[in-house]
Amino acid sequence: MDIIIIATIALLGLYMAWNIGANDVANSMADAVGSRALSVKQAVIAAGICEFSGAVLVGSHVTDTVRKGIVDPAALASLPNLLQGEAAALFIIGMSAALLAAALWLNLATWTGMPVSTTHSIVGAVAGFGIVAAGIGAVNWGKMGQIVASWFISPVAGGITAFIIFKIISKLILGQEQPARAAVKVTPYIVFFLFMVVTLATIYKGLTHVIKGVEWLTDMNTFLIALGISALATFVSKVFVKRKLSGKESLPLAQQLESVEEVYVPFVIISSCAVAFAHGANDVANSVGPLAAVANILKTGTVGMKVPVPLWILMLGGGGIVLGLATFGYKVMDTVGTKITEITPSRGVAADIAATATVLVCTRLKLPISTTHVLVGAIMGIGLARGLTGIDSRIAKKIFKSWLITVPAAAIVCIVLFLLGRAFLLDFVRQLVLAARIA
Repeated sequence: MDIIIIATIALLGLYMAWNIGANDVANSMADAVGSRALSVKQAVIAAGICEFSGAVLVGSHVTDTVRKGIVDPAALASLPNLLQGEAAALFIIGMSAALLAAALWLNLATWTGMPVSTTHSIVGAVAGFGIVAAGIGAVNWGKMGQIVASWFISPVAGGITAFIIFKIISKLILGQEQPARAAVKVTPYIVFFLFMVVTLATIYKGLTHVIKGVEWLTDMNTFLIALGISALATFVSKVFVKRKLSGKESLPLAQQLESVEEVYVPFVIISSCAVAFAHGANDVANSVGPLAAVANILKTGTVGMKVPVPLWILMLGGGGIVLGLATFGYKVMDTVGTKITEITPSRGVAADIAATATVLVCTRLKLPISTTHVLVGAIMGIGLARGLTGIDSRIAKKIFKSWLITVPAAAIVCIVLFLLGRAFLLDFVRQLVLAARIA
């Protein structure tokens, strides 16, 4: 009978992964699509490969039972007057409710084209389950406070960084009398910084899942690896840019600017794909973490803080993410890539560098951050670099409102689903847990 539970949770995990692909992943490719560096179809293919590779190849093979430590499973086990196996059964019902609640909220947000945080959705849902199941004290309110802080830290940090980077590009290249000549001189330095940030982010946000424990990969060696890759990319870009823009400094200004933007097309594609890869490595746990927890409970009969993630579960999450992006991701891509502000390849590069650098620095400093919020904030930052009229304030307000209600909305939906599940399924699930212990 436990196969029924596993299959049900697997479907919920697939549904959650589908929504992650439709919402979160679409954010990572919005710059490339908005700048017309890639068509929507090309972006779906590129992001699909990068996301699936990140999720399956370097997605964490051990995940937290409850994402971000919002609820301690021990709080359930310590509840008075519980029957044998009841704590584990409550946890299974709660994780199922959290997955479905978060997925439903993401589905609604995607349908309206609003980019919201997947992590905040699952965190809000889990908090709702914890409050009802074990009381308000079961929730780690310090962690919840960090989540709330990230609503403000993430977009502001990403926006300020993008604003500064694009202002530098504008002053040193786009605002020059001969932007083609200026681009030949300055672009290699921008490429160096781009590859430095992307390489460090890929290692720290993705590859550490599979290279953890390798003693030689110290912070210094990681820096040296990034330095070497960036130096090589700088050399290649210098040759590439010089060849593309050679002799174009005598063209009219408008044609020079158009040529410069064409040069930045491959760079915005590379940076967007890197964001997608790191996203797949990290956020696949938002969809498969609860599934892995339930599978482990049915296998062992106990609830642990960390559980193994089998390869088939990682593949399920990665596949669901790609499916969501391919079928529904265009809505959020359209909002983030075209409706907030006008994006060109150079602006897309500025936004991607800013977002990646902000996430990297905040992660290393252990500051609360949302990748979705950083990316949207970065795009708003490059819009504000052109003045207050550079962004659509109506769209910006809608996005901010959707962020503010994500946690409480997911929590309320989860509470309703958990109460229904506890009322009608508790004894059935408890018997399955007891059977797993006997086996």
